[in-house]
Amino acid sequence: NATNCHMNEESLSFVLLGFYSIIFVIGLAGNVIALFAFLCIQGKRNSIHIYLLNVAIADLLLIFCLPFRILYHATQNTWTLGVIFCKTVGNLFYMNMYISIVLLGFISIDRYVKINKSVRYPKMLTTKQSIYACSLLWIIAIMVLIVMVDQSARKEQYNSTMCFHYRDKQNAKVEAALNYILVIVFWIVFFLLILSYVKIAKNLLKISKERANFPNTGKYITTARNSFIVLIIFTLCFVPYHIFRFIYITSQLQDTSCYWKEIIHKCNEIMLVFSSVNSCLDPVMYFLMSSSVRKAVFQLICRTLHGDSSMNDSTSEMKQGQSLHV
Repeated sequence: NATNCHMNEESLSFVLLGFYSIIFVIGLAGNVIALFAFLCIQGKRNSIHIYLLNVAIADLLLIFCLPFRILYHATQNTWTLGVIFCKTVGNLFYMNMYISIVLLGFISIDRYVKINKSVRYPKMLTTKQSIYACSLLWIIAIMVLIVMVDQSARKEQYNSTMCFHYRDKQNAKVEAALNYILVIVFWIVFFLLILSYVKIAKNLLKISKERANFPNTGKYITTARNSFIVLIIFTLCFVPYHIFRFIYITSQLQDTSCYWKEIIHKCNEIMLVFSSVNSCLDPVMYFLMSSSVRKAVFQLICRTLHGDSSMNDSTSEMKQGQSLHV
């Protein structure tokens, strides 16, 4: 059992404590501002707004798990809140990470269909359908969370003071299978993102060349560039973790030596930090993808600094070309 292996985690805990503290502060501030921006959006919300709002909620729930990880590493990897709460916090962290990933997949499909003006799946583009899709996603995620917590708690010692640690899963194959499924879901979404955003960018660049003399041509180029920025953020945050994830899960199912368990555990924890950074960068994505969010953020800043009287001049120029982004 991995709990019988002594792992020297003092230096790793110090690094994780620092990074998770920074991520918590930046991510909390960014996503709270984003959530206020979504709530302040005037007029009818479209499907992109619904997806982005749910991404912000998932990011906030993930961020609220970080103080428990910070506390754990600050107390020299000693958990005193009970095994059930440990498994709930740990699995809630992963649940919200994968909810964000799937929602980004929904967004890529929605944007691709809208920009290509496809009429095959008009119902998929409605606000109502996006609400149904998000609701179904949350229901499935909560059901999986319950199964994962139940499976993990049954195999864990109730007097254990360890949490967020490497565990053998030779006797927890259902949990391991669910982890494999989540990794496969990620790679499906990732390749979907690549295909959709590359095609979106090509189409927008093509339109910009065909309409080179039109005043709004620059907006098409900007939207194409923003599509690649979103893809870059997604790649940097999630791809390293999920490349290594197959190795991590497979090692849990095999008779792995303590030496390799320690190496695999430390690599997994470091790459998980990169995944957590996504919660800090998602507000940047909201700002790039939605002109309504940009407008709401500028309104919020101006209202805070100068009052409502300065709003009209600072945001009026953003109304043109708004349909390009949302």
